[in-house]
Amino acid sequence: MIIRIKSVETENDYKLKVTFDDGKKVVYDMNDDIDTLPGYCDLKKITGLFSNVQLDSSRTIVYWNDYIDLPSDEIYEFGKPF
Repeated sequence: MIIRIKSVETENDYKLKVTFDDGKKVVYDMNDDIDTLPGYCDLKKITGLFSNVQLDSSRTIVYWNDYIDLPSDEIYEFGKPF
């Protein structure tokens, strides 16, 4: 099954609020990724970068630049329902 994102919003504490096509809504905490994955630290270091999250045309990946992205299935599986 291809998991498609309907909408994505950022929250002040490096969390993503995501709604999927099937109606599931989750909050995905980016803090662990930022602290442990090389390159993700730029989301905190570069002012305003985190809030500029974008959704790719297939709606299966959120991204910030050419180097930082996150697949929808990761968000779907590890996000906390709200």
